[in-house]
Amino acid sequence: MMFPAKVIYGRVAALALAVTLGSAAVAEAGTLDTVKQRGNLICGVSQGLLGFSAKDDAGKWSGFDVDFCRAVATAVFGDADKVTFVPLSAAERFDALKDGKVDLLSRNSTWTMSRETDLPLAFVGVTYYDGQGFMVKRDSSKVSALELDGSKVCVQSGTTSEQNFVDYFNTNTMTFTTVAADSPEQSLENYKSGKCDVLTTDVSQLYSERATLADAADHVILPDVISKEPLGPVVRQDDAKWRALVGWVHFALLNAEELGVSSERVDEAKASKKPDVMRLVGTDGGFGEKLGLSNDWAINVVKTVGNYGEVYERNLGVGSKLGIPRGLNQLWSLGGIQYAPPIR
Repeated sequence: MMFPAKVIYGRVAALALAVTLGSAAVAEAGTLDTVKQRGNLICGVSQGLLGFSAKDDAGKWSGFDVDFCRAVATAVFGDADKVTFVPLSAAERFDALKDGKVDLLSRNSTWTMSRETDLPLAFVGVTYYDGQGFMVKRDSSKVSALELDGSKVCVQSGTTSEQNFVDYFNTNTMTFTTVAADSPEQSLENYKSGKCDVLTTDVSQLYSERATLADAADHVILPDVISKEPLGPVVRQDDAKWRALVGWVHFALLNAEELGVSSERVDEAKASKKPDVMRLVGTDGGFGEKLGLSNDWAINVVKTVGNYGEVYERNLGVGSKLGIPRGLNQLWSLGGIQYAPPIR
């Protein structure tokens, strides 16, 4: 049977409209609604990096990136424990997020152009300004990366570190032998066993890995930083609402530190009449509602995990096992470059 063209076109148009409306309904549901309905946040983290995301013998996760996941869970549920941590390798992290296996990736990942243009993913901000460096044995007497000509270099494959160090050596007409590994653990093991002379990765990771060595004092991190490695949380590109929510969790932690609002000064902050503080704690402006959250979400986050400075010092700072100076990650008003847009 043949149908008139108008009927065919009408049915095609109706089908297209149905598909469009269906897609719109899915988009409208969004990640936030999915997370709320599930009852917990699923957060992708590293497979074990001291100071950032590591699990102890009791199965408890801790670290800078872990605390960010807990902060997002607090913002959504008012409960930092409503989060499931999924350890992911460098090779599988982005696919896991893209395929919906995790809601958020908080896993020492560098923000690059290709990772946003080639993948349907979006970085929401820079939680940690890092750079790539080199670690050598102290008795090598090396004091500069420019002295590493002819070295065997341990590096994890599938990371920005791999291409960065090759570019650096080639630019400075130095020869090298690459000793690649599939995981940071294997890369460190190669370095410890003498399969290479140099270990290269992000400086923060070098601090973390050195801290696990029994003879940590016998290893030195060279002062040279050969790249920019802005690390931050990642979400899928197709959900602007979720991207904004996750981004503003980071900004709230920074604003809280700048405003002097800490986990120990929550009651004082709630009673404040300063406009910026009132907007942060939710006593003015109704800004939480704009994100689909309660208006006191930000102060709940600070009460639970602390402000940015508290999170940094607890996990990475001079009082932690890593002892990394704030450096670029200090607030802009104190000589660093951490800076958040205002809540208003």
